[in-house]
Amino acid sequence: MKWLALHIDTAPSGLEPVEAALSALGIDGLVIEDEEDFRRFLAQNKQYWDYVDEELDRSMAGKCRITFYVEKSEPGFGQVAAVRMALARLKEEHPEYAPLLLTMDDIEDADWENNWKAFYKPMEIGKRLTVIPDWEEADANGRTALRLNPGLAFGTGSHATTRLCLTALEKYVRKGMRVLDLGCGSGILSIASLLLGAETAFACDIDEKAVDIAYENAALNGIGRDRYTVRAGNVLSNWKLRVEMGGGYDIVAANIVSDVIISLAPAVRSMMAPDGLFLSSGIIDSRGDEVRAALEAAGLAVVEANASEGWVSFLCR
Repeated sequence: MKWLALHIDTAPSGLEPVEAALSALGIDGLVIEDEEDFRRFLAQNKQYWDYVDEELDRSMAGKCRITFYVEKSEPGFGQVAAVRMALARLKEEHPEYAPLLLTMDDIEDADWENNWKAFYKPMEIGKRLTVIPDWEEADANGRTALRLNPGLAFGTGSHATTRLCLTALEKYVRKGMRVLDLGCGSGILSIASLLLGAETAFACDIDEKAVDIAYENAALNGIGRDRYTVRAGNVLSNWKLRVEMGGGYDIVAANIVSDVIISLAPAVRSMMAPDGLFLSSGIIDSRGDEVRAALEAAGLAVVEANASEGWVSFLCR
């Protein structure tokens, strides 16, 4: 089946009236791109990232657009004609909504949710690990194979911060260790630790979707819930989660963002074994000194610092 992707560019004040006009025509499932909302979202959620892709930032400049899809068929073209007439009326009655420009792309039917898989290939990380997408047939070439389907969660192994963590885990995980994975996403760090010899791992993430995804990825690697526990929640505010999680972990890993690591720093010692390690990553290099200072102020000694592609990781005792 073929589809028509239609875009309506308008002023910010025209977004809601255009949405209402489309809804009246039976057209829902809209994608809204609005620079004002984008900037507000970034400002209100700064704790979750330190870096916004420059291309994304440029693409949102001046953007105020509604996108929707109709079938490339006679009924679909009828809907397009109705939209054109509705926009003409809006433009005449409300010139302040300009430009009210309708453009159209002709696209093939595609599995949009899965198209990204074509770009995610097996990758060797460090000296011992090979991360293999679950839908790929690949030989680990004598390495430890970590099979993964990240779904909608962060953590494929392709990002520099994840590779920094996996390389450190490969170096420091020993047989029988207990590992804690904070902000686990796909579960890649804790699952890798178990494959590298850790006895048990506890993982958590503020995103509830991560629980199912991490458990599914563990199962792909033959790891059961007798060794692996995944929970949703914020370890800084959810006391019930903290009690279940306990402490005494040989390695605590947090591949998150700078602000969260700074907030975690004073609490990490209570999660670690006396001779345990804290591995932190997700730190953009421009904030490396700030994060290091916060770790040291919390009584943690940085024993190793690594960098890759503009990102930094710290290993602390």
